[in-house]
Amino acid sequence: MSTPGLNQGTVDQLRRDLLAGAGHVQTGRQVIQAWELSAVERLFLADGRSIVYKAAAAPFTGEAAVLRALGEHGAAVPVLHGYAIHNRTLGMLMDDLGDPLRPPTAAEAAAAAAQVHALPPLSMLPAFDQAALARLPEQAIDALAALRQQARFLNTDLVEELLEKLAKVARSRAGGAERPPFGLCHGEFHPTSLHVSRTGCHLVDWAKAFTGPGLLDLATWFGTRTPAKPGRLARLIHAYINAGGHPDAATDRGGLPAAQWALGWHRVWAAWWYLTTAATGHHRPDTDQRHHQIVLRQLLGAAQLLAVALPATTSWRSMETGRPS
Repeated sequence: MSTPGLNQGTVDQLRRDLLAGAGHVQTGRQVIQAWELSAVERLFLADGRSIVYKAAAAPFTGEAAVLRALGEHGAAVPVLHGYAIHNRTLGMLMDDLGDPLRPPTAAEAAAAAAQVHALPPLSMLPAFDQAALARLPEQAIDALAALRQQARFLNTDLVEELLEKLAKVARSRAGGAERPPFGLCHGEFHPTSLHVSRTGCHLVDWAKAFTGPGLLDLATWFGTRTPAKPGRLARLIHAYINAGGHPDAATDRGGLPAAQWALGWHRVWAAWWYLTTAATGHHRPDTDQRHHQIVLRQLLGAAQLLAVALPATTSWRSMETGRPS
């Protein structure tokens, strides 16, 4: 298995060390998922059982600490059997939940989010309160400047212009960020992160967990590859409230309806994440063109949702595709 961004020698060494420490003998291996910064494998053991091994490079090396803390609170997450960090790489052994039986339903998503947001915040996680949200556009501008000093992200004037426009309204639009639900958030609350098996629903992939507005988790459910549909998120918010989520979840924030606010800030957060992680060396330069298009798509959507005037040269076509016309 080749996983760009991960040191294969470190990945293999962590696997061997963790298996030896747990007294397991591996007889086979199946790659479940692999991408630039992480890999997930099913390991077949000599006693007939299987276990999952996950390796992740920085900035995703904090997931084991989150899983351990959540397990202590009885959360529906994979049981962590052991972990180690070496050479800025995390290796974990976890329960094998098996292949998912089917995609999760909206009702299951609402219930899972309500359960997560009821858990106590974890002190080791970054916090995105009102002030922190308001700083995201400026921090993204700083990251873009750092990338340009590295001769990266050079033809990104529209990205910079959108960030500057968002920065001007960020303080007012971030209003209400700390209104409940506010606390533990999964951070990658996607349908692929809610694993439905014979043993129930488990939330996996906690590497981006943070403390912040629970509405950002709900907005994450729909992804950002297609134009935002606030009405669809509004329905999920009401299902979330009916599943035991905080009743204030449907309350307006920053002068906007809750669903529109959440979808807009989720896109700002996503653009900020790509730019800051690239600037700190977590993405190779050969990913810049792809990430530029992703960042631009997020910012165009954020500008529309947060009621920011788009640059005069930007058409509705670029709003849909993430490319300037």
